[in-house]
Amino acid sequence: MIVKEKNRGQIVLDVCCGPKGMWFDKHDERALYLDKRKETHIDKYPCGTKTNIINPDIIGDFTDIKQPDNSFWHVVFDPPHIERPETNNGQLGKKYGLLNGYWREMIRKGFKECFRVLKPNGTLIFKWNEVEFPVRDIIKLAEYKPLYGHKSGKKMQTHWVCFIKPNSFEKTEERGLFSFTDEPDNAD
Repeated sequence: MIVKEKNRGQIVLDVCCGPKGMWFDKHDERALYLDKRKETHIDKYPCGTKTNIINPDIIGDFTDIKQPDNSFWHVVFDPPHIERPETNNGQLGKKYGLLNGYWREMIRKGFKECFRVLKPNGTLIFKWNEVEFPVRDIIKLAEYKPLYGHKSGKKMQTHWVCFIKPNSFEKTEERGLFSFTDEPDNAD
């Protein structure tokens, strides 16, 4: 289901846009925003209220992206990262969604779809918070190896991981010596 026709040559696809919290411009014309939800949540805090508007350009599933192969130079993949069902009605569940059922297979399919719509030499930015599952276990679900990453957040649990899709890309199953560690090699 298309919310609004927005096929004017965008070069960026955000496949789990949610309330677009990482975007400086939540209506950036260079990007096409996809999410499986269109909803508004009002969160009340002691200091006031926060309205989270989830309003993607396209209502869709990141495991079955309806865009053609090799369509985007840059793809953003920030899937849900919490499995606890008790979080469903809480602020995190409403804002970011939840993992459920066979979620590892869902994330694996999401990576596959992101790489499918990514142009050769394009970049995929994957964001993951280790509140329940370590990023090293999640990266193993990707078909290709990451290029680099960065930790952020108060507890350094949020990881930003960059992948690049060259014309001939080394697949995870064939990579042999590659292993994801918590810390990059600091040898300069």
